[in-house]
Amino acid sequence: MQELIYGCMGLGGSWSDEPHGSAHVDEAAAAVQAALDAGITLFDHADIYRRGKSEAVFGEVLAATPGLRDRIRLQTKCGIRLNERGLQTHYDLSRDAILERVNGSLKRLRTDYVDILLLHRPDPLADPAEVASAVGQLMAEGKVRQLGVSNMSGAQIEVLQDRLETPVVANQLEMSLLKRAWLESQVLVNHPEHLDYSFPHGTVEYCTRHSITLQAYGSLARGVYTGAELESPTSADDSTAELVAQLAGDYGASGEAVLLGWLMKHPAGIAPVIGTVNTGRIRACADAAKVAAAMSRADWYRLWVTARGSNIP
Repeated sequence: MQELIYGCMGLGGSWSDEPHGSAHVDEAAAAVQAALDAGITLFDHADIYRRGKSEAVFGEVLAATPGLRDRIRLQTKCGIRLNERGLQTHYDLSRDAILERVNGSLKRLRTDYVDILLLHRPDPLADPAEVASAVGQLMAEGKVRQLGVSNMSGAQIEVLQDRLETPVVANQLEMSLLKRAWLESQVLVNHPEHLDYSFPHGTVEYCTRHSITLQAYGSLARGVYTGAELESPTSADDSTAELVAQLAGDYGASGEAVLLGWLMKHPAGIAPVIGTVNTGRIRACADAAKVAAAMSRADWYRLWVTARGSNIP
């Protein structure tokens, strides 16, 4: 059964150049403790989250908590540049950029290494040999222990893997009961609806075949099925929320645990990323593995059919 991952994008205050304060560090410390209480030991970052402040506040928590680094694993991402060189966003997986960004992350996180480095987005100008060179140097220096990717197709991983001397161990994608393109693309082969989904066909299968962990960001479905206020809820949203609540009662767990358990039930071995800073919701995720183990095939399908608002073909 796959583990839960805590996503740190919400830590550190605003997406601006305004510095973080002590309140943001306190919020990060509370979120880390809630995650530990829920059995989570892998914490997910990116160099761009809150303009670097997510890593910075986490680094302050690490520095203030003796022994914490030895109890957890850290992963961070590089490859996206924001508001640089006259561009709002662009991607950069050049050798120099990878080295620069990882060293910056280590400084902010106040650690000597990250357990996993993820390449955040495919860079169409990236040279796989350059990527491999940068990753090889970081690993030789002990700054990165494993490599993963994010938002990449199976074909893109395969091309990259040809040049790497280390296996790709993870692929982080948006996957949830709300965002189901990864699942629909598996099932709607040879069906007209297949064209409605842009998710690259074969990616889930590729990752499963090569033992690449699928990390699911957005796994709590943005709270749509567990009480979030929606401007225009659909009948499918309402019906799914009711079913999630019913199953939570049946399984003696939270609605959040039901949503995560639904993902973890899939045989691809999906590891959900928990992105909320609400400590109650973080702790509510603790029983996800228990729900996944107990969930019947009928309940799993019932959730999927209800969320899509129609029967599967």
